[in-house]
Amino acid sequence: MTPAMPDPKHLRLAVDIGGTFVDAMELDTRTHEVRFRKASTTPARPWEGVLDAVAALGTDLSRVELFIHGTTLGLNAVLERRGEPTGIVTNDGFRDIFLIGRGNVPSDHMYDFQYERPESLVQRRHTAGVRGRLDHRGRVVEELDAAGVREAARVLVEERGVVSIAVCFLHSFLDPSHEREAARIIREAYPEVTVSVSTDIVREYREYERTSTTVLDAYIRPIFERYVDRLERGLAERGFDGRFLIMRSGGGSMTSAVAKTSPTHTVLSGPAGGIVGAAHIAAALGRRDLLTFDIGGTSLDACVIEHGSPVAAYEAQLEHFPLLIPTYDIRTIGAGGGSIAWLERGLLKVGPQSAGADPGPVCYGRGGTRPTVTDAAVVLGYVDPDRFLAGAMELRADAARAALDEQVAGPLGLGPEAAAAGVFDVLLARTVGAVRQITVERGHDPRGFSLLAFGGAGPLLAPLLAAEMGIGEVIVPFAPSGFSAWGMLSADIVDDFSRTVMATLDDADLDALETVFKGVEAEAVASLEAQRVPAGRMVLERQFELRYLGQEHSLIVTAGRDLDRDAIRRAFEETHAARYGHAMDNRVQILNLRVRGVGRTDRPELVTRPPGDGDAGRALLARRDAYDFGTRATASFAVYDRALLEPGDAFDGPALIDEGTSTTVVPSGQRVEVEEHGYLLVRLVEAAS
Repeated sequence: MTPAMPDPKHLRLAVDIGGTFVDAMELDTRTHEVRFRKASTTPARPWEGVLDAVAALGTDLSRVELFIHGTTLGLNAVLERRGEPTGIVTNDGFRDIFLIGRGNVPSDHMYDFQYERPESLVQRRHTAGVRGRLDHRGRVVEELDAAGVREAARVLVEERGVVSIAVCFLHSFLDPSHEREAARIIREAYPEVTVSVSTDIVREYREYERTSTTVLDAYIRPIFERYVDRLERGLAERGFDGRFLIMRSGGGSMTSAVAKTSPTHTVLSGPAGGIVGAAHIAAALGRRDLLTFDIGGTSLDACVIEHGSPVAAYEAQLEHFPLLIPTYDIRTIGAGGGSIAWLERGLLKVGPQSAGADPGPVCYGRGGTRPTVTDAAVVLGYVDPDRFLAGAMELRADAARAALDEQVAGPLGLGPEAAAAGVFDVLLARTVGAVRQITVERGHDPRGFSLLAFGGAGPLLAPLLAAEMGIGEVIVPFAPSGFSAWGMLSADIVDDFSRTVMATLDDADLDALETVFKGVEAEAVASLEAQRVPAGRMVLERQFELRYLGQEHSLIVTAGRDLDRDAIRRAFEETHAARYGHAMDNRVQILNLRVRGVGRTDRPELVTRPPGDGDAGRALLARRDAYDFGTRATASFAVYDRALLEPGDAFDGPALIDEGTSTTVVPSGQRVEVEEHGYLLVRLVEAAS
């Protein structure tokens, strides 16, 4: 009998696009071996950077079973106003919903009497109202005017030149039939026009937020579809015929076909990959409470993992536009390796402006003229110009020093090293503020958490942040600059569905709620089946979105299979007490029912490595003078090759651990231990002892 041949498709690829670099991670599912490469981001033709990163790995794409991708393409399209001309079709008399919004002023402009809202994504002449109306209970007050829809579409497409249309009607979350009929009419008349329908994206109350979500979807969908099509074509030409998944902002993934119809769910997909990976690490290392600390080229992202699960939210903000999508509760600031150091009225500022990938920091030698955090790291001695990206890119340390001296140090009357240390001080102060928002301001003591540092610049700053905030432990995974890509390999296939209820818990009909849950679960199952998830790997998670009657903000609690009024209230009160420090006797209101459909996937295995002899000297490369924040002076740092460190190794700072694509900076007063999986544990000396 001829033995069965092994499956030739035993590789998985994950690719994450950042502001400066594209990270590609290859996993061999048979050996659990991981390989990692980087390529420069190509903003004008982003798919080329992805293909370049894959080519740098040299992977045989015919052996790849799964390609999973995280991208900020949609996010950047909105921030840079590069979306397609978009129109809105809504109810007659309500065409200004999106333009008026809520009229609120961002908190950082609260006392700015000259504040002006950014220009709208949609011009008023690109909005159209049509007759047809539902009341607040979803009953038809006026039938949809089909001729009016057809005429509105004609004006928008033929006279105004829009190529994408958002359809959003009042109260359609209760009955989507008018929206679906309007979309059918528009698609029939203009099949080349992209149509986004609010109830296909989110079926929840609040017309402005739902309209905003639909407009953003319509605004980015054409360019997102073109991008995915070109990337799929490029991969296919290189031999790939496996599954193509794209990360969701709220964790999990979806097929590329689904992503093209719901691009808003991808706007924060890059940072989400790192959080998915962090949750996997938290479980594997037994750290139930973890802070993620991701610093890339353009931004810093931080998130709380509490009791093993990332903190989630169901509304995001993109500039001042609300998005009703599931997302992780991430705090993002414009502070990364490419963030520009500049002066304002004699005060040193860092970011949010970034040198990006083109031209990049001054030390890249690509035409950048303004000093950045990366340039400061080179001046401080943390980055070896000859070993950057494992020697693939030589840095110009002299140019970095000259730019920092001329534009920062000289005007401030400082030396280059002091100015570079000031850049890190300012960056650290901004970082502390971001972390406090998701810890102290939410009732969490950061000293009870471990800090997971990743991104190209995460390990540079994380030990300093730990010392500043009293965090006892920093965890540095392998290839931290590609950790978000590695995390994508852990992502399940996920889809989220919701229904607005608006009833008090005491008055709600539990049998009716059970019927609604079952209907939403049927949608979730259909979505997972369409994405080829086997029935045995499907999990349906029920949730309630609740608040005290009269409150504005709500909380999410998990619902069991059997709906119990008292159990639901207890879960809400426990969550409220944990978040706000108290519970009340007020009535509880149900806002939305939520169902998350999950298709379980196999996660990468964390391989335990054999212990070494405890002598880290084998990994010592050299000694180099660098700036020590522990003593606020230049000191001699031991430089270690991370690839040669083994479990059981331990040494004190000041030290630099170099792994080619990132460097971990350990100041004096901290100690490094290598745990059984090879991860670095950086602890304050008092905590280590």
